[in-house]
Amino acid sequence: MRNTIFGLVLLALASPAVAGEKGGTTMGAMHLTSPAFANGAAIPAAYTCDGTDGSPPLVIDGVPDKARSLVLIMDDPDAPMGTWVHWVLWNIPPQTAALAENSVPAGSVQGRNSWQRTGYGGPCPPSGSHRYFFKLYALDTLLNLPASAGKADVERAMKGHVMADAGLMGIYRRR
Repeated sequence: MRNTIFGLVLLALASPAVAGEKGGTTMGAMHLTSPAFANGAAIPAAYTCDGTDGSPPLVIDGVPDKARSLVLIMDDPDAPMGTWVHWVLWNIPPQTAALAENSVPAGSVQGRNSWQRTGYGGPCPPSGSHRYFFKLYALDTLLNLPASAGKADVERAMKGHVMADAGLMGIYRRR
């Protein structure tokens, strides 16, 4: 009995959601990190409404070989009116190793955020410190959606097609 419990504890500790070596959170073998900030650390003001409001650089690795596309969603669950969507990006080529600062890979489609704009909208909390989650998904398909699609549309379309996922969380507080 004791060996069984010990084995279950070890299995739980080896679960897929672990802190990545480079600061990202991994779920499976895929990793998402940023050279601009570590997982759980402050997002530099340059990538917020207090700076240039451009997207931060992101590094992707461990994408499954059979993936056909990637999806990236950035949102803030701490917003006063419910989760605020900052960025929705899909059909990212699966061989993409990095998203350069303030850029989108060729062939990718940016969707509508909570400001009802297409593209990235950086952290801009009305008060307090907020968490911003960058969620990356590897899909076994391409998504056929218009650029007017939002997070809910993308999540519906990718249902049943997710092969792997990874995440990165940053914090921002306005001064």
